Amino acid sequence: MPEVTIHIGGRDFQVSCQEGEESFLQMAAGMLDDEAQVLSDQIGRMPEARMLLMAGLMLADKTAAVEDRIKEVEAKLAEREALVAQKEAEIEELRNAPPPEPEQIEVPVVPPQVAETLAELAARAEALAQEIEAKAAPDAEEETPEEAAPDEAVELSENA
Repeated sequence: MPEVTIHIGGRDFQVSCQEGEESFLQMAAGMLDDEAQVLSDQIGRMPEARMLLMAGLMLADKTAAVEDRIKEVEAKLAEREALVAQKEAEIEELRNAPPPEPEQIEVPVVPPQVAETLAELAARAEALAQEIEAKAAPDAEEETPEEAAPDEAVELSENA
């Protein structure tokens, strides 16, 4: 078993550990030394046993708080895992469900009143068009077709 010298609260201690655990022991001793340093800064010099006891209790308190937090996080994680499992089951159920039946969509029928109104509007438009043509026709009658387009007559005779 390897022997490791650790430093806690300004004091050196010889400690034995399993092969390969030296770095873990040094890390744990560093944590205990940090707590001992806080005590030393607050209280001053104290007996070795008391310093180690108080530093150990402070670390135990921190460890208990971390364990409580871990339990809370594990509980939340378990809730979320259950929710995910439920949603996955719902998704799988939807994937395995038969497709919905196609829906028959009926084409809307135009009510007779709309057809009658459209026919009436078309008749009015036709009447207006005839009225406009009638008003434009007297002007057109004053000019003869030959007077209206003498150049066209020349072109036709040239092409003939």
